[in-house]
Amino acid sequence: ILPAGGAYCADVAKIGVIDFQKILQESSAGKAAKIEITKVGKKMEADLNEKGAEIEKSRKQLEQEALVMKKEIREQKERDLRIIIGDFKSLRQRYDSDIKELEQRLVSRIQKEVFDLIENVGKKEGYLLVVEKREGGVLYAPNTIDLTDKIIEKYNTDYSKSSAGSSKK
Repeated sequence: ILPAGGAYCADVAKIGVIDFQKILQESSAGKAAKIEITKVGKKMEADLNEKGAEIEKSRKQLEQEALVMKKEIREQKERDLRIIIGDFKSLRQRYDSDIKELEQRLVSRIQKEVFDLIENVGKKEGYLLVVEKREGGVLYAPNTIDLTDKIIEKYNTDYSKSSAGSSKK
């Protein structure tokens, strides 16, 4: 039998929801990471385009000279060209791997910083539970419990302080 007034009832559970993808897209750190990834990606792409143009030039030159070359020389040049093409494909794969690794490293750093921030906000403001909208399988949550914009604002403040401090060094 419960006493009158429900003395054993728990306080209303404070629950929050976070959209990490939105934080990645809209936070200063997320935008800076995207810029860095794009910059590195464009540099790699330019390098690949340059090497691809060199290969195409060599291929056309071989095509033009093949009829007047000795068979052994032509076969050697064809082998050399196949090796260069293989190196090009390996370089493309390495660049793809490098860009994915860079992206993963930057996202992981942001994720750690954001999760630490969420933990601090959760403790300070008395949240029982904070879940990630997509990973947590949240199909619906009212906007009143969405902490994403608040976290982005706090994270941007922290990020601007840390990037101002690191640029002075």
